[in-house]
Amino acid sequence: MSRRKPPADTIMPATTKKLRCAVYTRKSTDEGLEKEFNTLDAQRDSCEAYITSQRAEGWVLVRDRYDDGGFSGGTLERPALKRLLADIEQGLIDVIVVYKIDRLSRSLMDFSRLVETMEAHGVTFVSVTQSFNTTTSMGRLTLNILLSFAQFEREVIGERIRDKFAASRARGMWMGGRVPLGYDVVARKLVVNEDEAPRVRRVFEIFAETGSGVETVARLRGEGATSKAGRPLDKGDVYKLLNNRTYVGEVAHKGQVYPGEHQGIVPRELWDEVHAVLRVSPRTRAAQNRQQAPALLKGILYGIDGRALSPTHTRKRGRLYRYYAAQRVMKGDADGDGSIVRRIAAGQIETAVMSQVRALLRQPEIVVGTWLVARDGAPDLTEREVRDALRRVDPLWEQLFPAEQARIVRSLVERVVVGPGGADIRLRLDGLGGLVRDLGAVAPDTLRSAA
Repeated sequence: MSRRKPPADTIMPATTKKLRCAVYTRKSTDEGLEKEFNTLDAQRDSCEAYITSQRAEGWVLVRDRYDDGGFSGGTLERPALKRLLADIEQGLIDVIVVYKIDRLSRSLMDFSRLVETMEAHGVTFVSVTQSFNTTTSMGRLTLNILLSFAQFEREVIGERIRDKFAASRARGMWMGGRVPLGYDVVARKLVVNEDEAPRVRRVFEIFAETGSGVETVARLRGEGATSKAGRPLDKGDVYKLLNNRTYVGEVAHKGQVYPGEHQGIVPRELWDEVHAVLRVSPRTRAAQNRQQAPALLKGILYGIDGRALSPTHTRKRGRLYRYYAAQRVMKGDADGDGSIVRRIAAGQIETAVMSQVRALLRQPEIVVGTWLVARDGAPDLTEREVRDALRRVDPLWEQLFPAEQARIVRSLVERVVVGPGGADIRLRLDGLGGLVRDLGAVAPDTLRSAA
């Protein structure tokens, strides 16, 4: 029985050494990889055809595929390349075949390391469109020259991309990224979101009024303002919003500011007012806020004649002096009446009232009365929790912003009557109950003053 001869094109001389060839392909982006025949397939076809042409030299294609789709040539962090290097170190490959050398790497330094690894394991490298032999000094010189041009091309492409991005920014175009609160992206352009825009303006308005990030957050949370994702705005969100030039119709790029293609949300006058405040350090703003303290007892301080004492002030040598003055004195009809307090220093009466209030908050009968009122809205609230909440006010008081102090005073005190014999304070038990519920729901740190 005669044996069939193999086809002529598969016959190899007995003395020809078998060389196991691995084809490596790479594409920088993943665009088009879903097609039935893509760039990686085209590279592989060329390489396999070259291997076939070298069959007489003992070249044989290995079965494993080494394809990196969507990976840059500027890094060695590529899965198929890592697999290829591991197979080289295990002695499974003799020749690496690529379409062009920049498919393997665009970095001269990285390629030098690859060549060292190849030489250490006796592996040669072939580019089917750039013929050279890396086992000779001339081949290595040619390789380095070609690779230098590949790296140069990569750097030029990077510069073009950066220049195009900068030019687009200069034209005010939206270049992607997280969409800011108050806007939507339509056809790659920012469009004002009419539901969110008032929320953005409110952030600027409150900060311009208070000069405090913490007070702004407290007011915003009281109004139910949220971020684009629906969570309550925090201090970090506030300052990012205040410093985002998008809201005034501008774009910024590398320290330069350009007019944007989009519509601004915040008026220029409000933006300038806010940034005049931001230029002052947080510590200085906190001190200024305390100096410009609101009248804590406005609307609740009365004389024994039943008429209110109104806040007033005067300045001497640049220093502010605050007072509460009787309405009759301000109208000029209190002459000769010694039964009323004509005028009292604001700091003096406010300190006295708060000292009494803080002492009253520790009285057992006040704790019990507050607990009975507060548990109507919180049935699970215990007397101990009420006592702890009321005690929490005392150590935090000096750290609160004046606006927060005024809010607490008005919730705690119904009326203060001041006369020659001192001050009489009437507390609001319902207000105490509300305060306890607030303190139970809000961590103490959120009440602390910080600009």
